[in-house]
Amino acid sequence: MSDRIRPEKQIYSNYTEEDKKVWNTLFNRQYKFIEKHASQDYIIALNKIGFSPDIIPDFREVNSRLENITGWKLTTVPCISPADTFFKLLSEKTFTATCWLRNLGELDYIEEPDMFHDVFGHAPLLTNSDYVTFFKAMGDIAMKNIDNLKLITMLQRLYWFTIEFGLVRDAGEVKFYGAGILSSLNETKHALNPDSTKKIFNVAEIMQHDFRTDIIQEEYYVIESFSQLSDSIAEIEREADKVIG
Repeated sequence: MSDRIRPEKQIYSNYTEEDKKVWNTLFNRQYKFIEKHASQDYIIALNKIGFSPDIIPDFREVNSRLENITGWKLTTVPCISPADTFFKLLSEKTFTATCWLRNLGELDYIEEPDMFHDVFGHAPLLTNSDYVTFFKAMGDIAMKNIDNLKLITMLQRLYWFTIEFGLVRDAGEVKFYGAGILSSLNETKHALNPDSTKKIFNVAEIMQHDFRTDIIQEEYYVIESFSQLSDSIAEIEREADKVIG
């Protein structure tokens, strides 16, 4: 685990020269793959939100842009939020993000999400209307059934195989949009490997599919477009109803 302090609020002046180098190094390294192999929707979103390798994002500026585009915002958390907090904030159009960065010795692997994962990986697509419609729906469904642990687990699986590790067919090619791929060099290379398992997007199957957080993913699900995510909300609700009874 990184020995970094995990602040609950972004104090921009506290970023060090090492922090700036980490952001710059990771951004430039990942972008070499992103410009060729990431979803075009992500690339458009990255331009919309205005991220660059030379400047660590200031959450105040990011939130101002998001508010104008989709009405979403980031809120700072020190580490992974409990499921009830996370889904509640999603239902309120708010994404939880850390504001601390890994150190130079952790560029290839870090045990928990840092700012590069949370902000570079997730924040740009908060400008995409289909993505945030799907995102908020997960929060809404969870909050209606927050005491149903089985359903919450199913929604976490859906989140994992879409928001974190989703692939999309883009102009006939399979490309990536999941934050766990966008922010990880090892995951990027594995997802692009023709030998990795890629499956057709299937809500019912995904919601029954367990996952591990400590390994490179063994299987990925491919959507046909971002509208397929927002169009799947009714099916998610049907699967939830089966659990609720």
